[in-house]
Amino acid sequence: MRWSKVARSSSGFVAGLTAAAVAGVAFLAYQAAASAPSPARLAEPAPGKSPAAHATLPPRKKPEKKDVFAVPADSGVGMRVVYALGDRRVWLVNEQGRATRTFEVVPSTVSPPPGTYAVTSRSGSITGSDGVQIEHVVRFTSVENVVIGFSAAVDGSMPTPDPAAGKTGGVRMQRADGDAMWRFATVRVKVVVVP
Repeated sequence: MRWSKVARSSSGFVAGLTAAAVAGVAFLAYQAAASAPSPARLAEPAPGKSPAAHATLPPRKKPEKKDVFAVPADSGVGMRVVYALGDRRVWLVNEQGRATRTFEVVPSTVSPPPGTYAVTSRSGSITGSDGVQIEHVVRFTSVENVVIGFSAAVDGSMPTPDPAAGKTGGVRMQRADGDAMWRFATVRVKVVVVP
């Protein structure tokens, strides 16, 4: 009988201790929650500091460098000249499908629609439709009665043509690039124009 009283009193003691521990933990959790800043407050910069000082976003990745020798997709196969209107760039592509040279160009006021063409004629040196002396003219189509072709200005200039001055079809390049085009793009060589 005496033993059961002891057991009852010690179990009451343990229950009391457990209740006190739970109450203590609850009180500490309440205090921590009450003193922690709100999520909105965490987003605000400290007084006198700029928002950038508290930014938690990872740094931006540098844009990947584009391989300029990568020939545009959907530009055909085999030996060809590829002219990308949007990139304002030309690739001279060998029979294995690899670019042997690439360079930037200045488009004419009249551009050919995307498609596959072929070199129709060439001229070593003439006066362009804009009055500039040009060399290594490689023609491949005409649009709205304007002949479209690649060329280089003898004086090395590559100004952006003024549409108000009239329709022109010369896609201009540097003289060294014009030399390479002249050697590569003989009559009937394919010219692929991509967007």
